[in-house]
Amino acid sequence: MGTHSMKFFKTTILALSIIGLAACSSTGDEEAMASSAATNSSADTSAAQRAEAERLAREREAQARMEAAALATTVFYFDFDVSEFMASDRDVLAIHGRNLAANSSRRIRLEGHADERGTREYNLALGERRANSIRDYLVVNGASLSQIETVSYGEERPADTGQTEASYRLNRRVEIK
Repeated sequence: MGTHSMKFFKTTILALSIIGLAACSSTGDEEAMASSAATNSSADTSAAQRAEAERLAREREAQARMEAAALATTVFYFDFDVSEFMASDRDVLAIHGRNLAANSSRRIRLEGHADERGTREYNLALGERRANSIRDYLVVNGASLSQIETVSYGEERPADTGQTEASYRLNRRVEIK
């Protein structure tokens, strides 16, 4: 090989080496960028998963608070001469039914009451119909009949002894004991 050929050969080898190094270094940059993007994507996914877990935890806490408040509600009021409970009580009573279903050893007593208007016998029967309407709804929502006792006190155990409509309203009730 001549000097000129040798220089050309060395220059070509040198140029190819530089191109190779440049190619390797840019591939390294791309790999680093891809790795960084994967890390960022993983961090984004992890943050999204944490946010979702926190949201679900808040929802469970809110649900638990709502159920605790519903279970703390143990008196249900009725309109005059009516044995069907109020539609606004359905959700609370459904929670009571599901709670009984989840706790099969738990027992309750439903005490039916009426205001003093009407005969003693009529008010005893009305208190019983009221207690039974709640009992039936609890059973539809999972409770067992064997968990529920019903009793009627009619007008015998007033919550308020007054003779006003407000007093009568307080006496038309079923209490969960």
